[in-house]
Amino acid sequence: MAERTPAIVIIGSGFAGLGMAIGLKRSGFHDFVVLEKSDALGGTWHDNTYPGCACDVPSHMYSFSFALNPGWTRMFAPQPEIRAYMERTADAYRVRDHIRFGSAVESMEYDDAARRWNLALADGSVLTPRAVVTGVGALHIPSVPDLPGIERFRGTAFHSAEWDDSYDLTGKRVAVVGTGASAIQFVPEVARKADDLVVFQRTAPWLQPKPDRAFSPRTRALLEKVPGAARAFRDGIYWTLEARAVGFTLDPRLSAPQERIARWHLRHQVPDPELRARLTPDYRIGCKRILLSNDYYPALARPNVRVETSGIAEVREHSVLTRDGREYEVDCVIYGTGFKVTDALTDLRVTGRGGVKLQEIWAEGIEAHRGTTIPGLPNFFMLLGPNTGLGHNSVVFMIEVQIQHVLSCLRLLQERGADTIEPKPQASRRFNDRLQRRLRRLVWNEGGCRSWYLDAQGVNRTLWPGHTFEFWHTTRKANPTEFTFDRAD
Repeated sequence: MAERTPAIVIIGSGFAGLGMAIGLKRSGFHDFVVLEKSDALGGTWHDNTYPGCACDVPSHMYSFSFALNPGWTRMFAPQPEIRAYMERTADAYRVRDHIRFGSAVESMEYDDAARRWNLALADGSVLTPRAVVTGVGALHIPSVPDLPGIERFRGTAFHSAEWDDSYDLTGKRVAVVGTGASAIQFVPEVARKADDLVVFQRTAPWLQPKPDRAFSPRTRALLEKVPGAARAFRDGIYWTLEARAVGFTLDPRLSAPQERIARWHLRHQVPDPELRARLTPDYRIGCKRILLSNDYYPALARPNVRVETSGIAEVREHSVLTRDGREYEVDCVIYGTGFKVTDALTDLRVTGRGGVKLQEIWAEGIEAHRGTTIPGLPNFFMLLGPNTGLGHNSVVFMIEVQIQHVLSCLRLLQERGADTIEPKPQASRRFNDRLQRRLRRLVWNEGGCRSWYLDAQGVNRTLWPGHTFEFWHTTRKANPTEFTFDRAD
């Protein structure tokens, strides 16, 4: 007997996919399935288990607004605690039975005649839902640099997102390539174990103190038992983070106080003027992601740690050679080089109406209408799509707004008795032209750096250019005049 296909398929069970599943159930939609390629839910919080892995957004904000957790043990929760929160939330809203683990989607193709999507899975099965919601996000394809000679290396090499827990770093000679958000968390842990650590830095990041602290049992009890306390605490965090955005969303010069904090932090933690010079960024703060850490700079000042800025010329059997001729004997290479953000979207094997591939639709660059829908792809919704990332607040907030947008689109389908909903090309063009005009004058484009926020043409396809409450106001409810509807004759 053929498998019955649910009306809606959600791809991914990270914050986006999990939130979408809960949103459907809370709104009375029960005919859906969540496809998860891994063997457990959690998305990036399942994949990333490197030492020191933790959130860099306050815990009470990095969680669902409808599932507050007064029991966070720290201001910035570690990875296991975030995973546990997601597991509990899935159980509390009874969505676990909707998740199919070990179900990787190979391709998605729209059937014009049937007005359904054909989803081919890696196990050979095919699902034909009416609607698809992708919640795969952009931080799941590790970016591994093609280092010359790496194939000759006789030691161990792995990416931080694929941490080798079986490899004991104690007493080893380690090379870390990259100094991004993951590296600043695991480098202090590696430095404590390794005999010798060299950190290859291409661009110095801006670092600020991490206002982390443990919540006492008394504080947790207060947040749990006093009506409204947890909500008020979360709201306070939200508006504090939004206040930081003025330098991002208005004028980069308004970020001067943020830069003064970072420079003070560097002076305070790195007394060595030579090392401090190497760790001082040469671009405006905010151009790249601002990182938070209290132990990264002290780790780099340890006697067994060196910061190398000349770049890697080649990797040999047991060493790494720099461009200026220095050679470092190493047993292990760890990549802290982040993820292929734009590739995570462009690599999607999606074919839309009329047999047009997503790569053809995005020939001039990746974009979506309000970060969620794409002309030519009926009943196709993308959570954490183009230009929905943030440099100042919690992306979970943006996910929730997009979930409300998707739900409003589904309600429009019901109200109009239509089979499909799809954004009008002219509406999507107006939205993205306006968005890019705003982005061109902001710090991510004008701050003097190159970052993963920008595509190969230097266009910001990643970040939202305004405050998150603006995104909420303009996006949470779909405007029917921006869409076309189709129904069977």
